[in-house]
Amino acid sequence: MTNILSAIAAGDGRVKITDHAQRQKYGLIGGAAGVLANFLLFALKFFAGILTSSVAITADAFNNLSDAGSSIVTLIGFKLSGQKPDREHPFGHGRMEYLSGLAVAMAIILMGFELAKSSVTQIMHPTDVTFDMLSGGILVFSIILKLLMSVFNRRLGNLINSAALRANSSDSLGDAIATTAVLFGSVIGKITGLHTDGYLGLAVAAVILYAGYEAARDTITPLLGTKPDPEFVRGIAETVMAHKEIRGLHDLIVHDYGPGRRMISLHAEVSSAGNILAMHDVIDNVEKELGEKFGCEAVIHMDPLDCDDRKTAETREKVAKLATIIDPGMTIHDFRMVSGPSHTNLIFDMVLPMESRLTPKQAREAMEKAVSVLDGPYFTVITVDRPYI
Repeated sequence: MTNILSAIAAGDGRVKITDHAQRQKYGLIGGAAGVLANFLLFALKFFAGILTSSVAITADAFNNLSDAGSSIVTLIGFKLSGQKPDREHPFGHGRMEYLSGLAVAMAIILMGFELAKSSVTQIMHPTDVTFDMLSGGILVFSIILKLLMSVFNRRLGNLINSAALRANSSDSLGDAIATTAVLFGSVIGKITGLHTDGYLGLAVAAVILYAGYEAARDTITPLLGTKPDPEFVRGIAETVMAHKEIRGLHDLIVHDYGPGRRMISLHAEVSSAGNILAMHDVIDNVEKELGEKFGCEAVIHMDPLDCDDRKTAETREKVAKLATIIDPGMTIHDFRMVSGPSHTNLIFDMVLPMESRLTPKQAREAMEKAVSVLDGPYFTVITVDRPYI
């Protein structure tokens, strides 16, 4: 426990926990802490709400109750995501963590709507609210505890790369802001006698709804399939290219089956003049190194290139320049020249940027037209790819 708390306290983002068992242990601690803290805040705020007859404080109390429920969902999510792979789920159950985060987000949004309804009712039919030092002290304690919970969940979420815990962190920060607004408004209402309770409740609801939206966005994105972390991609590329036998890489694809459960595939360019058994051994070693370094399963496809033929190298460079003229972000790979009695086929893949205004068909036709002006009877065999990173 001491080691875990020390790691969370460091919280500098440089250390990551990728081991499944360790992640589950950290996640369960985070979920349990959320359950206990939120149940405590619910009890205190509900008591304060009864004392003051404040709809804003009472609604804030039930918001904490929903947070406790969210923490229970997070606990269940970590427990389920830690299950071993089985015949029906060969890649494990890691995405259960994303689903639990989405359930938390939906609970936050539902609570926001319910609070908004109660606040509108209070605005239309205002009732007198009392406020005393005890209620104020409870709200101040809640603000401090929620800020600490936000920092705790954010650091723990970054440590184990958990969208669910980061969603809880955003929710806790939103709660702290909302409770601050309730406290401030209650003091103003007591001093001036104005009926601010309903308006404060509406402001709290807006903060809660926004926190729910952010939490939903952060959990839906990996479920839909987002691009991988640029730092992760850069690390993969540097590790692969550190081997002198590999001349280049492309078609890197990252499959995410939950935090710490990634599978990658890529194409590695090697010299066609090399010994195929020796090259295969290099590729095996790179796959093993990637697995140990990044905690992922790696599959590498060898692409043999004629690296020593000057004519091929010169033509490839010309075609690459044409690609950047057609679209500055376009690149080529897998370039080969196959000569025949009447013409030479230029066979290659083009990577068309996602933001390009050209369709794959338009890009292919533009390249075919550009290649036709080169010095030689060239035909093109072009495959248009889209980037996955």
